Amino acid sequence: MFERSKRGNQAVLLCPSVAIKPDSGAIEEFTELAVSAGAEVLDVLTSSRQHVDPKFYIGSGKAQDLADTVKLHAADLVLVDAPLSPVQERNLEKIVQARVLDRRTLILDIFAQRARSYEGQLQVELAQLKHLSTRLVRGWTHLERQKGGIGLRGPGETQLETDRRLLAVRVKSLNAKLNKVMRQREQGRRQRQRSGVKVVALVGYTNAGKSTLFNRLTEAEVYSADQLFATLDPTVRKLPQIKNCEVVMSDTVGFVRDLPHELVAAFRATLQEAMDADLLLHVIDDANPDHREQIQQVNRVLKDLGVEDSPMLEVYNKIDVSGRDPAVIEPGQDTVGKIWLSAHTGQGVELLLKSIEERFSRTHVCKRFVLPPHLSQLRATFYQLNAVRFEQYVEMHGWEIEVELAQHKWDRLMKSGDANGAFIKQLFTNDTVESEATMSMTGD
Repeated sequence: MFERSKRGNQAVLLCPSVAIKPDSGAIEEFTELAVSAGAEVLDVLTSSRQHVDPKFYIGSGKAQDLADTVKLHAADLVLVDAPLSPVQERNLEKIVQARVLDRRTLILDIFAQRARSYEGQLQVELAQLKHLSTRLVRGWTHLERQKGGIGLRGPGETQLETDRRLLAVRVKSLNAKLNKVMRQREQGRRQRQRSGVKVVALVGYTNAGKSTLFNRLTEAEVYSADQLFATLDPTVRKLPQIKNCEVVMSDTVGFVRDLPHELVAAFRATLQEAMDADLLLHVIDDANPDHREQIQQVNRVLKDLGVEDSPMLEVYNKIDVSGRDPAVIEPGQDTVGKIWLSAHTGQGVELLLKSIEERFSRTHVCKRFVLPPHLSQLRATFYQLNAVRFEQYVEMHGWEIEVELAQHKWDRLMKSGDANGAFIKQLFTNDTVESEATMSMTGD
């Protein structure tokens, strides 16, 4: 084996692709990821291959070309824009005589550099340990497996077994700490719901300008920069410009192509803000020529989170770069609303604030009805959603109850397919059911 460099920032990039022609947008993004991690990019190699080689991921010829390039530039690091197996990573390191990191490890390293809050650091360490558990190597040689002879017997388990056990203990400890943080965050969410506070969550591709827009709207001082994953830690601030309604805004972690599953799982507490939001603002970089593909990537992650049906506005940012004028397209029956603005200069921001205010003034539905006793589970659900505004027990009939929810949450209950869903559907369609529907500006 070779001696790994202690610096590890002089990098050669390898961007393999299954397409005949390499994707220039993907190469540019991976280069930005490398620079964001602190690497000095010396050269970029591309590779087109229809099938993944089990030994090197790329073909043996391209692996030798990579080794020659590393030697030519005296590089000490190879970054591969693909998920490598531990065997492929080890084989590439052997032939190129330099440290090899795949896309997942690179993103994890960036997250480790940028996490500042206690919660963010816990989430990153958990993701790193889960990734490391598949890449355990011989880190020490004493006290290894049992051997024969007096004085040569070890602790009764192999080195890797000991490493796995220690990792499992640490992962269990991190999960317990994260669960405690999640409970504290959940208390804050419930308090906002009980007090009728609406939640707007910013989602979008990394470097689309979410934090800049967040600072512009909330007058906060969240760190923002023209780089991928500039901020990771979840932040919630009040949105003072909205009238007749108390609104808070949440800035969430940005998404990226092929975001590692370990990170999605580890950052579940952060993404929970988006899952519980009354309105999602999908921030899009209007100046990026690949923004349509980025929209699809973000929508794919939102679908995995189960919030693809939540109310959403598409916010096309950076019109000061793209040259567009501020504009608004109202949402249709099957389309979302679109707004063009610049978070940097403030152009079009007033259009966004007006749209948010109008959205909350017309999307919350309040109904008063008599809930029969056999639907007590539905009553419990209303309380879990903090949606009950009035309740009075009616003997022999159940509960006279007033419930306020956003329309999309009524729709979710309606789609449950059980007796509760049937009752909600009847509530909205049958005039014989005693009900009262009003548009409200109070919380859900």
